[in-house]
Amino acid sequence: MGGVDDLYREQILEHHRAPHNFGALEQPSVSIDGRNPSCGDLVTMQLKLDDAGVITDVAFSGRGCAISQASASLLTDELRGKRADEITELGTPYVTELLGIEVGPARIHCALLGLETTQKAIATWRNKS
Repeated sequence: MGGVDDLYREQILEHHRAPHNFGALEQPSVSIDGRNPSCGDLVTMQLKLDDAGVITDVAFSGRGCAISQASASLLTDELRGKRADEITELGTPYVTELLGIEVGPARIHCALLGLETTQKAIATWRNKS
């Protein structure tokens, strides 16, 4: 069988081994920690937003399984230039499309950790503004 699924699995492993936008921003507009209590995965999302609510820069750090870290890495590639409003409307289908594989019920919280933490960061930024 394999084929396309294997390509996506390889992409996930590659993002886990060498995540994009991994590190810290100097003077982020907001920095929020997210944790998956069921498995202990951690993600810190840092965003810079302009006055119009557009994400101008992004970084993440953390540790955890390949799914949580690859999902956060893939997400950060998509965030620059997007409006905060766009991000708050995203959900599970967006993340599974980014990952390119079916994520079972046991791992869906891992896959959503980056997005949920980003959405918390946006809510915190809004409350500060």
